[in-house]
Amino acid sequence: MTEKDHSDPRLYKLDILREKLGVDPYPGKALKVIPISSLLRNGETEDKQSTAGRLKSKRGHGKTVFADIQDEGETIQLYFRKDDFEESLWEITGNLDLGDLIYIEGPVFTTRTGELTIKVVDLRILCKAIKQIPVVKTDADGKTYDSVSDPDFLYRHRCVDLFVRPESRERFLIRSRLLKSVRSYFEKEGFIEVETPVLQPLYGGAAADPFITKYNVLDEKYYLRIAKELYLKRLLAGGINRVFEIGKDFRNEGIDRTHSPEFTQLELYEAYADYGTMMNRFEELVSWICRELGIHSELKYQGKDLSIAPPFDRVCFAEILKKKSGEDLLSWPVKDLMDFADLHGLKSCVEKRAGLLDKLFDYFVVPELVFPTFVIDYPEELSPLAKHKPGFTGITERFEVFIAGLEIANAFTEQNDPVYQRNRFEEQALESSNREGMIDEDFLYALEIGMPPAGGMGIGIDRLVMLLTDARSIRDTILFPQLRRKAEK
Repeated sequence: MTEKDHSDPRLYKLDILREKLGVDPYPGKALKVIPISSLLRNGETEDKQSTAGRLKSKRGHGKTVFADIQDEGETIQLYFRKDDFEESLWEITGNLDLGDLIYIEGPVFTTRTGELTIKVVDLRILCKAIKQIPVVKTDADGKTYDSVSDPDFLYRHRCVDLFVRPESRERFLIRSRLLKSVRSYFEKEGFIEVETPVLQPLYGGAAADPFITKYNVLDEKYYLRIAKELYLKRLLAGGINRVFEIGKDFRNEGIDRTHSPEFTQLELYEAYADYGTMMNRFEELVSWICRELGIHSELKYQGKDLSIAPPFDRVCFAEILKKKSGEDLLSWPVKDLMDFADLHGLKSCVEKRAGLLDKLFDYFVVPELVFPTFVIDYPEELSPLAKHKPGFTGITERFEVFIAGLEIANAFTEQNDPVYQRNRFEEQALESSNREGMIDEDFLYALEIGMPPAGGMGIGIDRLVMLLTDARSIRDTILFPQLRRKAEK
């Protein structure tokens, strides 16, 4: 073995394995691996079983070693006895570190303490870990040690998070099953799943700042989509009467507990429907997801007990804003709204009436909406893509769903009057510094061809997962959330 710097004990052991013992610590050969969960389920057997996992603990007792390996969230104990190994193979056990991935073979038995254990007769290293993985230890009194307390570290290194926090692994398994259940619901209801462009020459379908990029081959400015709406409604005009898409949207705005600039949204559109249909769809979908995932409709979110069993409460936007604020804010001029916002510490650069009403609603109303609630009939200025509510001036057929203070969904009776829609786009463009990004002529053309009356809805998948898994932050539901770049040392 050549002379090397042995200040790092893990690299030193790596050298021993390679140069002294002739072991490849990173083999590429395929192996027959029985999942640990199957071994635990099947119990004792005298036949050799083969499995693999990450070394979680190791306890030496002279000529015997006990260890635990973990894989796919399951753990099983290993028992090594020196007399069962050749000297070189036994020496490998002395060069194992916590976090190493190993393959083992041996019969399964039950110890005197009742723990299912593999008596190891063959051992191979599959991947030598040269960085120590934080392993939580629990003593006889139930106290834990070495737990990772820095959430930013776990977000940045999800590979560690999934190993040391079972609840995090379970959350992402639930997320995967949730998406599968969403698709199964819409499939049974006759919806078609589609994909629309992420890079768009125009952005629309929501009020948000876009991420801007350039399409080099076209020498044109493009945008990461902020919503899928305008493309999906063009498909309604093309005769696809029930359509949905699950995918990423991007909004170049703030990051906080409930907002991520990159997020996953479900959007669906249904011909010959309205916002009442969408309310029924939302209740049906949530009930379907809970049944498919085995989640009880009575649940706890961040210490609050609530029920997500339908029917949900329904309240009017204007009425609840007046009730919670104590003022009839919809009748106020912009200057008074600005002063009122300042009075409550909501100073901002927002100077438009729609933005002020939205901010005041978030302040006075949203935190109070713990039980599932449809807030219905939004003012026209907040809903440029929605139909007017017949018999009500300045009110649209729009709702948002709030549960535990989280906005989960947004829905409309969709506007299909091409003249009215063009006028609204023009009005928005006059208020925007980016007029070309506001008026989608291809979408307007589809309306002029004729789009059937329809209901549409967007549902935030990340926030729905937050609710169903009791996650405090949206970052807990996104495998790789955007984080501030670490400063170079």
